[in-house]
Amino acid sequence: MDGSSKQLLIVFHSQSGNTRRLAQAALAGAKSFSSDNVSVTLKQAFEASPEDLLQCQGLILGTPENFGYMSGGLKDFFDRTFYAVEGKIAVLPYAILISAGNDGSGAVRAIHRIANGYPFKEVQPPLICVGEVSRAHLQQSHDLGMAFAVALDAGIF
Repeated sequence: MDGSSKQLLIVFHSQSGNTRRLAQAALAGAKSFSSDNVSVTLKQAFEASPEDLLQCQGLILGTPENFGYMSGGLKDFFDRTFYAVEGKIAVLPYAILISAGNDGSGAVRAIHRIANGYPFKEVQPPLICVGEVSRAHLQQSHDLGMAFAVALDAGIF
């Protein structure tokens, strides 16, 4: 890929496997869009680094809803990367995937609050999958990944 290429980073945390399945579906969706201009990387939150954020032009964040909040793994990712990238990244488009036992709203609020400080710009409504991850949830996650890749490629954001 050349200098005009764009990198989509998918960062997730999962304990039960539900959020992993959503993140993998988003990855498959993004990769289903065939383009030499967009590459996609999937990383677990504990493995993603500030360098990953500095190199990407788009971000999808996946988390389970834990006690009405994002997972500790995703919070750790924010804690480790915030100051390392502060002032070094332009506004970064992002989207959220949540595997929720309740309504997911607390996790969304917490992510929004932190994302505003980076600065990240939400470009798609959060995908909140309540209950067991279903085929419909996986399809929605796939579609979110594909739409994100298409928009990156087209320069929409």
